[in-house]
Formats: sequence, C-alpha cells, structure tokens
Amino acid sequence: MKMTITAGIDIGTGAVKTVLFRVEGDKTEWLAKRNDRIRQRDPFKLAEEAYNGLLEEAGLKASDVDYVATTGEGESLAFHTGHFYSMTTHARGAVYLNPEARAVLDIGALHGRAIRNDERGKVETYKMTSQCASGSGQFLENIARYLGIAQDEIGSLSTQADNPEVVSSICAVLAETDVINMVSRDISAPNILKGIHISMAGRLAKLLKSVGAREGVVLCTGGLALDEGLLKTLNESIQEQKMAVVAYNHPDSPYAGAIGAALWGAFRHEKLARLGQQQVAEAA
Repeated sequence: MKMTITAGIDIGTGAVKTVLFRVEGDKTEWLAKRNDRIRQRDPFKLAEEAYNGLLEEAGLKASDVDYVATTGEGESLAFHTGHFYSMTTHARGAVYLNPEARAVLDIGALHGRAIRNDERGKVETYKMTSQCASGSGQFLENIARYLGIAQDEIGSLSTQADNPEVVSSICAVLAETDVINMVSRDISAPNILKGIHISMAGRLAKLLKSVGAREGVVLCTGGLALDEGLLKTLNESIQEQKMAVVAYNHPDSPYAGAIGAALWGAFRHEKLARLGQQQVAEAA
C-alpha cells in the first residue's frame, strides 16, 4: 500500500494547531506538531507559517504532502486540499489518542461540545453549549487576567480550594460581574476558580448525558482539556449525576482536531486514489 503524507490544520478561536503524519495502511507515524496562540494575529497567515515550519522540521517539501486537511475555521485557507467538520475531526483524533474513547468533550475558547462516537471515531450524535455560556476558555482566560494569575496556574489553584463559591450565571458577562463581587468580598482565587469549575463541569456533564454517553471513556479535547482542576471537578460532577463514565485527558488533547483532520485526509486521499485506479482499469 502506498505511503501517504498528510497534514492537519485546526484553526480555532484562540490557537492554530498543525500536525504532519505519515500513513501507510493501519500504520501511522506522527512526524511533527505545532500549537500557536493567535494573539491578535491573522490566523491564516499564522497557519501558513506554522505549516511551513513543520515541513522544514520534518525535512519535507510542500510537494511531498499528499493531502492538507483543515478543520475549525480553516475552510478558507488558500492551500488546503479538503475540509472536515470539527466534531468529525475531534472524534477521530480522540480515538487515535485513546482507542477506548466512546465520547468526546471538546472544551474550546467559545463553547463546549459533547460528542458520542463509535470505535472508529465516527460521530453518532453531538450537542454544544451556546456561545454566551460562561463555560469557555475565553471566559476563564478573562477571569485569570482579572485575578492576576497565569492561565497554566488555574488548574492547580482550583485543586487548593477549601470553600468554593459557585458561579451560577450561564451568561459570561454576568458571571464576570459575580467574580468581581467575590473579589470585593475577599473570596480567595482558589475558591473562585473551583466555583467556576463546578459550574462549568455541571453543564458539561449534562451535555454528556444529553448525547447518551452514560458509560465508558470520555476524552477531553480542546484548549481546556489540560486543565487538571476542571478535569477533577468534571469527574466529581459525573459521579454526582450517577453516570458510569470517566473523563480523561491526554498530553496531546489540544491537537485532537488537527489529528483527526490529518487522518481523515489520509483516508479520503487513499479512497480517491483507489477510485482513480479503478477507473483507469475499467477504461483499459
């Protein structure tokens, strides 16, 4: 079977994730990866720079790549070969990272999304929160900035809480007002962050229940997947709601969308190649 070189580019609201894979039948080799925060930069220029950087790192030329697959907001990227919906790519990427995953929680900058999938990473159903919900990466980033802490401190501080103050509002603007009032009442940063995590986790657990993910492994993907405080609180909420699932993350969880795009791209490329060979044979 012919070897396929494929790229996956996931353009999100907060970051661009780019990966390169070599695929040969059931064998996959991860060649390179990048995760670049957008930070007011043009995401399409950033994606092109990241892609060129990966090619250089892997010692490849653009002509060596058989398929460039995009997901997220990447459909308008000038040099892409094909585009895949993000729920499809996150499901496929999740199964690649954890073959036991039968559900995915994609927790991104603007929303949370629950996906139920089969063992191949095929989406069976999904549901997402509204953009206004205070259960997003952007909301947590704003709160961290207000509290004067780094984003990578959020998870560890949350686990230190001893009397969490729950944020009840699902509106991000009102929730931020709640947090300002908490600070004025001298509520500690750990208790504020744990309270936010409790609010987010409760809604995410309900999302999982709504898509029928009631048992097995759930893999968290997206920008908040590596927030250990949120993961811990999510599993607490899952237990409270008497669901027989366990949520996990993976060190490469933020790349799940890009991984899924690359692997689906390889599948599509190989399928088109077989179809072309069949048409040539029939014409002969």
